[in-house]
Amino acid sequence: MNSAYILAIDQGTSSTKTIIFDEKGKPVARGTEPLKTHYTDNGFVEQDPEDIYQNVLTSVRKCLEDFKASGGDLAHIKACGISNQRETFVLWDDEGRPLYNALVWQCKRSIDICKRWKEEGLEEMINSNTGLVIDPYFSGSKLVWLHENEPKIHAAIESGKAFFGTVDTWLLYRLTGGKSYSTDYTNASRTLFFNLHDLTWDKELLSTFGLSRLNLPEAKASSALFGQTSFEDLLPSPIDITGMIGDSHAAAFGEGCFMPGTAKATLGTGCSILMNIGELPKESKNGMVTTICWSTEDKVNYALEGVIVTCGATVEWLKNELGLFIDSRQTEPMATSVDDNGGVYLVPAFSGLGAPHWDMNRKASISGLTFGSNKNHIVRAALESIPYQIKDVITAMELDTNLDLQQLMVDGGITSNKFVLQFLADLLEKPVVNIGQADVSALGAAFMAGLKAGVYKDLDHLVSMNKGELMILPAPNSSKIKKSYAGWLAAVENVAKDKVLQATS
Repeated sequence: MNSAYILAIDQGTSSTKTIIFDEKGKPVARGTEPLKTHYTDNGFVEQDPEDIYQNVLTSVRKCLEDFKASGGDLAHIKACGISNQRETFVLWDDEGRPLYNALVWQCKRSIDICKRWKEEGLEEMINSNTGLVIDPYFSGSKLVWLHENEPKIHAAIESGKAFFGTVDTWLLYRLTGGKSYSTDYTNASRTLFFNLHDLTWDKELLSTFGLSRLNLPEAKASSALFGQTSFEDLLPSPIDITGMIGDSHAAAFGEGCFMPGTAKATLGTGCSILMNIGELPKESKNGMVTTICWSTEDKVNYALEGVIVTCGATVEWLKNELGLFIDSRQTEPMATSVDDNGGVYLVPAFSGLGAPHWDMNRKASISGLTFGSNKNHIVRAALESIPYQIKDVITAMELDTNLDLQQLMVDGGITSNKFVLQFLADLLEKPVVNIGQADVSALGAAFMAGLKAGVYKDLDHLVSMNKGELMILPAPNSSKIKKSYAGWLAAVENVAKDKVLQATS
């Protein structure tokens, strides 16, 4: 092992993965550590900031031990890249002590604030400046909730002693002993504070939100020098941190979404669909958000994104709460054991519906049940809800961009389910492509770090390494699946009608 290596940290909602990649973009060592999330009945979702940091160190230690066990020399690790759960954020004081638990992207405590902003007519300004929509999913409204409801937070912000950071910034701050306080454009673009057009923190919005005295990190390109770390002496000497990027953007970069019209879908707890739209932001008219796709120090690409709130989480709910199966791997044979869904549809609005609907007040529903229905129909309906939601988003993106999607890159844990991938290809009537790399967010972070560190030459070099693709082609007869999709659209519409009836009763 005499090559140059990149250490990539993928800090996710449920765990942290650390992977070491070689000069060819191949993983040679890994370490994983689960992370605890605190869920409460009132829709609050939090994580302990110190747990996040220690979780990362444990994951890194496991990875380094694996690397050394296979003959690796720690001195050959040249740089570090970090990808992270995006909208989750931490507040800390001027001595580096957390002021509150990290508020996770899934947290819904700020629904009323979002309603207020809409009533105040802020939607157009927020969308125009940030590319985002008013929704609890993004960091800003949850921070305003803390400012208005937690006296300690209010006092720290007003005194200029509160430091804000998404998870990447918090990790950078801790890993560098407080010397570096930065973020990258992708993470900044998820906060509701960042102006997409001039790539700076938006003073007008911060003033409107009452957060003018909040300390914010320096925003940089994703591939840049952010600082140095030895991971608290896990390495014999410090290495440069040369890549930071939000996990979904990292996946797009790792899968080679370098050109306008290329798109990827990450199928995890939720689902993020990103389509590269080139070097200029474009406003969506169909429920998408505009965001940064990826950036180097000499180039920025923008993207449209459709965020699906509940994807794999539906499968976990069926397992943990209804007990329909023991292992999620059982869902594929259960789904294929019936010819179709039997008219059963599951609309997984457990935390509302994301793009293109953006209705966080919706509730989940199962419709079409008869005495002929069984648990296999419900499982199949749950799995089908994933491609249906992706189809909703892709249709909206094509309308916004006038681009015809040629193929969809996919990644994430659910890609191991062949039923879901084939159903998705059939529904889209387009090839679905998996590059065969399980950890594409970590790969994207490694590519970002490696570009700045000189381990990877340029984008063409990265394209040459993304081989070994698995392509799923759509079946020729699509009339049956089109009928199924029409049923899905009717089920979603019925959820909306039920909501109206409840409001007027």
